[in-house]
Amino acid sequence: MKLAAIDIGSNAARLLLSEVKISDNGKPVFNKLNLVRVPLRLGFDVFENNEISKEKTGMVMQTMKAYRHLMNAYGITHVKACATSAMRDAGNAQDIIRKIKLETGITIEVISGEAEASFIYENHIAENMSKDDAYLYIDVGGGSTELTFFSNETLVFKESFNIGTIRLLKNMVTEAHWEGMKDYIKSKTKGYRSVIAIGSGGNINKIFSLSKKKEGKPLPFELLKDYYKELSAFTLEERMRVYKLREDRADVIVPALLIYINVLRWTDAKDIYVPRIGLADGLIQHLYKELTTI
Repeated sequence: MKLAAIDIGSNAARLLLSEVKISDNGKPVFNKLNLVRVPLRLGFDVFENNEISKEKTGMVMQTMKAYRHLMNAYGITHVKACATSAMRDAGNAQDIIRKIKLETGITIEVISGEAEASFIYENHIAENMSKDDAYLYIDVGGGSTELTFFSNETLVFKESFNIGTIRLLKNMVTEAHWEGMKDYIKSKTKGYRSVIAIGSGGNINKIFSLSKKKEGKPLPFELLKDYYKELSAFTLEERMRVYKLREDRADVIVPALLIYINVLRWTDAKDIYVPRIGLADGLIQHLYKELTTI
């Protein structure tokens, strides 16, 4: 079975194409066929002007048409498409969604921050949890940060904060926003012996790649602080040259690190695991469940 997932974020849109095979033990195995990322950067419009500009709307339409052609080329009919923070805030989101449906047949669902967190983590959690630890999943996007906290294999809280990399670049995050997040995290995680942090999002994935750590090994808190200092000292152009980053990664990676560092500091987590899971992966697994559950 071949499936597709589309994630329209505040910084980029992603199309993930997957093939599902059933293993010998009867469990589904998801094999990535292709991943196509387009840096639409919708948040730069929306968080300032509360709508997506004509130019960006054109880019969204072209991207969705290209995604439709690719799905057709792979013979994929089942797709789950979701949009997050930028589309949540855009006054003209529904007009654009209607146009996409009309011209490509793709139905886009604008999801809440809480739903976003669920899609990302619901499948990862069950496989990897020990009863003795508390787990904090941190997903940092362009428009928001989603936190999901588990202890004793039970969900303790799931919360979305309007603190994201593009909002930080646009100076739209106030001291009150940070304080609200800090108070919430501290009050909700107080009393838990050890918190294991698990990060997702393009920026933490990139830091993990730069660190040359082995898969499955965590990034220490102190290393994140070192990268933050180091990257902050460079100009955008220097970051692109020294670290071989694309421009649409080089500008958001510093504010992303700041968010991860603050969340780890407020939970006393010593390091962060980076399993390289994302919204698109969660959507594929969710779609598979929908299609196979009778």
